[in-house]
Amino acid sequence: MNNTTANVTAQNSTTAEKVVNHAYLHFTIAAVICIGFCLIGLVGNIIVFWYLSFKIKRNKYTVYIINLTLADLIFLVFSALVLMMYINTLLNPNPDFKGKVSVYIFLEIFYDSAQYSGMFILTAISLERCLSVLFPFWYQCHRPQNLSTIVCASVWLIGCSESLIENLVCTEEAFITQTSECTAVQIMVFGLSIVICLPMMIISSSTLLITVKRTYSHNYPTKLYIIIIVAVVIFILSVIPFNFAWFLIYFRLLPSDIHTVALHFASIYSTVLNCTFDPYVYFIIGRKWKQKTSPSIQDALERAFRIENINNDSESNQASNTSSQINLSSTF
Repeated sequence: MNNTTANVTAQNSTTAEKVVNHAYLHFTIAAVICIGFCLIGLVGNIIVFWYLSFKIKRNKYTVYIINLTLADLIFLVFSALVLMMYINTLLNPNPDFKGKVSVYIFLEIFYDSAQYSGMFILTAISLERCLSVLFPFWYQCHRPQNLSTIVCASVWLIGCSESLIENLVCTEEAFITQTSECTAVQIMVFGLSIVICLPMMIISSSTLLITVKRTYSHNYPTKLYIIIIVAVVIFILSVIPFNFAWFLIYFRLLPSDIHTVALHFASIYSTVLNCTFDPYVYFIIGRKWKQKTSPSIQDALERAFRIENINNDSESNQASNTSSQINLSSTF
């Protein structure tokens, strides 16, 4: 009986060792592929950042996109560095080195700062676009001229502060032992992303979709409107589920084992893909599909972020209707 148990135990340990070895191989391959996506995303975001900053005339929405592109750039750079450290840990027989924990925390601070700031910027641009459609007269009369700059600066401050608090207070040891400080930080992060940003993005995007569809009943919607909707949808589908999953893992509502490591890789993967797709979405939406020759990057971006004032169209229609009514009344 004891020999049978020992044999079964040996077989189970051998099987577990094979699973772990295969997992290391899979994680390494996934990390290398993800670094490749980071490089592709860096190229696209650098091009968009360059053209919007130096080649194209700025407006109140391109300021948001410039900051969103900068956040994506920072995230992709530090994601690649974090993944390189993971590969070193998986493949190097002696992965530890002096100051490894400090380096990892340093990378995570920039990594999380870019992710949180990008989420807040995307929420701000979708909310402002929604307000401009719902309350056009109030928006035109009372919107501060430098609102985009003020909002972006505030968003970066909030995102960096959130990242610093999370990485300095909720360390790996505090995360495992579930200290009261780390619990408060996890609730704060969950509240900002799931309770505040997610509903605001969904409500503003849905309202924008309904309002613009009604306004443009016989025309195509603006390209900027399509970009905002697509960017919000991609972000919600790729990033938010993993933020919710990490919150459940912290409170032990999901198993914490090798699947947790897989979830961590998946969260990095999804956010990298989100940051990689954004600049190419701008190019695709900005181009003219019926045009035989390929448009230049500058032309595509100018069309993508051109502000087509919906309110002017409605005001002109109201003015024409009013003038026609006056002419009819004068005739009779």
